[in-house]
Amino acid sequence: MNRTLRYSKITRPYLRAGVTTLMVIVFMGIFLLILSALTGFALEEAKYGNATIAREQALDSAEAGLEYYRWFLAHFPNNLTNGTGQPGPYAYTVNDPETGLPVGSASISVVGNTQCGILQSIDITSVGTSVLNPGYPRKLFARYMEPSAAGYSYLLNSNVHAGSDRIITGPYFSNGGIEMDGTNNSTVSSAVSSWVCNSTYGCSPTQNNAPGVLGSGNGTALWQYPVATIDFAGITAGLSNLKTYAKNNGGLYFPPAGTGTTNANQRGYHLIFNSNGTVDVYKVTSTVGVSAYPLSGTGVVQTDYNIIKTQTYLGNYTVPSSCAVIFVEDRAWIEGTVSSKVTVAAADFIDSNYSPDAYLANNILYSAYDGTAGLTVIAEGNVLIPLNSPDIMEVHGIFVAESGSYGRNLYLNNSAYGATVPSAYSSYVMQTQLTTDGTVVSNGNTGTQWDCGGTFCSGYATRIDSYDELQALSPPPFTPPASTNYQFIEWKEL
Repeated sequence: MNRTLRYSKITRPYLRAGVTTLMVIVFMGIFLLILSALTGFALEEAKYGNATIAREQALDSAEAGLEYYRWFLAHFPNNLTNGTGQPGPYAYTVNDPETGLPVGSASISVVGNTQCGILQSIDITSVGTSVLNPGYPRKLFARYMEPSAAGYSYLLNSNVHAGSDRIITGPYFSNGGIEMDGTNNSTVSSAVSSWVCNSTYGCSPTQNNAPGVLGSGNGTALWQYPVATIDFAGITAGLSNLKTYAKNNGGLYFPPAGTGTTNANQRGYHLIFNSNGTVDVYKVTSTVGVSAYPLSGTGVVQTDYNIIKTQTYLGNYTVPSSCAVIFVEDRAWIEGTVSSKVTVAAADFIDSNYSPDAYLANNILYSAYDGTAGLTVIAEGNVLIPLNSPDIMEVHGIFVAESGSYGRNLYLNNSAYGATVPSAYSSYVMQTQLTTDGTVVSNGNTGTQWDCGGTFCSGYATRIDSYDELQALSPPPFTPPASTNYQFIEWKEL
């Protein structure tokens, strides 16, 4: 028994030692696993950190490539080959300004967008890489051009009143004073610090020293005055070139529908756009005369001749994709569905005493609203909505009245005001709603609603206005610029 007891006392410590050794091995294994995981995590974090730095350097290099080519175009306008005369892409090394050592490089591709053989905008793509790790490239795209008038909802050259029913989306600018009683969700900017605001613009009594922007509108936080003026002479300077482009560079040109000014009110062209990329053209041969007070606010009754009475079909024309300019050397009525980017001009450079108007005869729609379709209408005189316009009207486009006004003249059913429309057209005097999606550029007064003694009596009861951002990024050809200073209109990562 004593031997057995001694045997037990001797063997038990060996059993405990074996368990301890096993536990040590297990914990060491766990520790090694944790250490391995931590080491792997640290290495991955280091790789991720290096990759992040490389990606940021690549982005900086890509941006430096864009900025370099903007600098190059400022010194060598319209040079799309980086001075080499050879197609790209072009390599540009980005150096650290402190050490002078390279931190990255950019591969630059340049594409010019032309219409009628004239450069409209320049697209620049820059792919940047880092010297730290070229495996993480970044690609940037920018469009370089003059900022277009399409970047505004309204671009005006005179004092203006926006009524309480107006809902305006997009920048609203005037070189004159602004009485803003409507709702705006973007900037409302005036180039004057003060002006005379009278009853014509909604001020009663007259304010002889009114601030540049005033009124009862609820978007006052976005009102700005005075701001820099916009040169309207520069905006409309290119109209005369459109005739040349239409006649000689592949566009569509239509000569005067008649001769002399004596029958000017009975002629013009009626353009109906079709969703298949064509336009039906009619020659207007007679119109209906209607008494009206003009937008100019002279207070003198005139006779409008903007309702078509008779017309002759000329044909169906395909809008040229390489020179999408239609020049009408006379008045033009426009309506329909536009399926591509096109510019229509109504002007007369044969008779210096005649400045044709353009009429928005009916709804003007786009076949798609993804930026592939767009319309610019430029009139040497006014851009007007005729008396017989739809009750609920919708127009899309950039509408430019070079020397005149945009809107609808004052038509009345009440003879007490000195002029009434024929009974056959009395139902058109007061209409329900006008939606304008695009831009209005007007040298003179604007207006599509009229009050008589404080009561709505003519025009559209509700007006909804918004600018088309997609047109601002890629406007129809030869849309007037808002500035002659070229800049990046669009900037994005691809």
